[in-house]
Amino acid sequence: MNNFNSRVGGAVVVGGTGAIGSEIAKLLAERGSDVAFTYHRNKLSADDITNYVVSKGRRALARTPTLRDSQDVAAFISEVGEELGGVHTLVYASSPHADQMYLSELPPARLEAHLMDDVLGFFNMAQASLPNLRRARGSIIAITTVGTKSFPVKDGVSAGPKGAVESLIRGLAAEEGRFGVRANSVGPGILEDGVGARLIDSGQFGDKGQKMALMRTPLGRFGRAIEIAQAACFLASDEAGFITGQKLDVDGGYSL
Repeated sequence: MNNFNSRVGGAVVVGGTGAIGSEIAKLLAERGSDVAFTYHRNKLSADDITNYVVSKGRRALARTPTLRDSQDVAAFISEVGEELGGVHTLVYASSPHADQMYLSELPPARLEAHLMDDVLGFFNMAQASLPNLRRARGSIIAITTVGTKSFPVKDGVSAGPKGAVESLIRGLAAEEGRFGVRANSVGPGILEDGVGARLIDSGQFGDKGQKMALMRTPLGRFGRAIEIAQAACFLASDEAGFITGQKLDVDGGYSL
């Protein structure tokens, strides 16, 4: 399935070494796109993803811009444009680790940090990418959370900023459609890898919580990062060419 081999430029994946971001980067390469991606500290994973993209006959670019810094982000997107010939897709898959706690106990400074990392980081990337996306009549996909629709107790530090990102997605869809740019989001449910695995390993999502979550999920299992990647790549493809301003929850029915 070569959804992107006729596109000019490459795809940008923000958070490309995370469980979801890495699957998206690999799938984009498999489907014919050059890929630029950002990462924070995991150089070994970045090298593995770069090698995978290249093995599929595509060009790869890995960088570590500071998402809060609009100038640093703009420089990164400029480099992508020069190296890959433009940007046809922006996938925002960055997900800062969020400890589980009640909102009544959440330190304001911690919420402020998440808002800066997540919301401002997304905005900086989207705004810097718009000139390229307009030329390509491309799309933006933000990986958010099912928690903005069905709020999981103690998940406010994640769901709050992701809700703001979803609002910006709808705003971009409304304003950029005149240029042929689409904007959508994907809301993962509980996954067995990525953030879900970190919470399980840390003990913040114990056996009781897991059992309750499974009882609440009609399909009776947790999801996988590849399933989120498949949804994101669909929304980025021409097959979703009349879809914009929407959120696709990939959650096994958790939000019903």
